Amino acid sequence: MLTRLKQFAALPAPDQGTFILAWLLLGWMRVAILTVSFRKLAASLALHQDVVAAAPLCPAQCQRAVRIGWLVASAARCTPWQSRCLTQVLVVQRLLARCAIPGQFYLGVARENAGGAPPAGLSAHAWVQCGNVIVNGGAGHERFRVLSTYRWLSSDPA
Repeated sequence: MLTRLKQFAALPAPDQGTFILAWLLLGWMRVAILTVSFRKLAASLALHQDVVAAAPLCPAQCQRAVRIGWLVASAARCTPWQSRCLTQVLVVQRLLARCAIPGQFYLGVARENAGGAPPAGLSAHAWVQCGNVIVNGGAGHERFRVLSTYRWLSSDPA
């Protein structure tokens, strides 16, 4: 606990504010996921059934997006509730939109295999991409087949 407090205190003041906001939003989003339909949570986003090219970002936007993704993942490790990929992605999306940074998030599925056995079921994963960089949820994303892509702040038609 003391180590986490020291790490938090070492963050620049703007990052501390973003971390606290992310922590609060993770709780709010966790409750929302449990009580509201996903359709309502994603109502303001442009849905694409296929993978679409990411909107390019300037270096400052890309750096800020990566930092926000990292801060949300860090805050998620400090919550007493589950803050898995979908919760994190929805929080990252809202924080990026608040900073006018365009991006997209993906929902994907993969068949689960136990050892060498036949597939036992499905697992799902969500991740956020800004420009050509995955800013949250990137670990292992390549094993998932994209089902849907959601975009925000894009000049492309929906």
